[in-house]
Amino acid sequence: MSRGFTLVEILVAVAILAVALAATTRAAGIATDATLETRHRLLATWAAENRVAELRARRIYPNTGSTQYSAEQAGLALTVVEAVSDTPNPTIRRVDLAVSDAKDPGRVLARLTAYVAQ
Repeated sequence: MSRGFTLVEILVAVAILAVALAATTRAAGIATDATLETRHRLLATWAAENRVAELRARRIYPNTGSTQYSAEQAGLALTVVEAVSDTPNPTIRRVDLAVSDAKDPGRVLARLTAYVAQ
């Protein structure tokens, strides 16, 4: 006499499989979100580094104060807040950059501090 699986055994197996698939789907979603966040932070850091490189390459000695401007990096719209302040050495200025997603300016993705000489 051959014995097969009962309906209860099959339902238990399907329930276990459903829980495992749900956990896998959630883990994949979290990994995707983390990858996107890392990409945005990397692009924001590049935008800040590009601004510092531009100041140094063009030998720009920025005026003290704060300015805000838009930038785009790899298709991501960014908002950059640039705060320039004096240092004890009158020939050097401190440049603080805060880069955020243009869609959510309150969420800063990257901060960078650099020093620019006259």
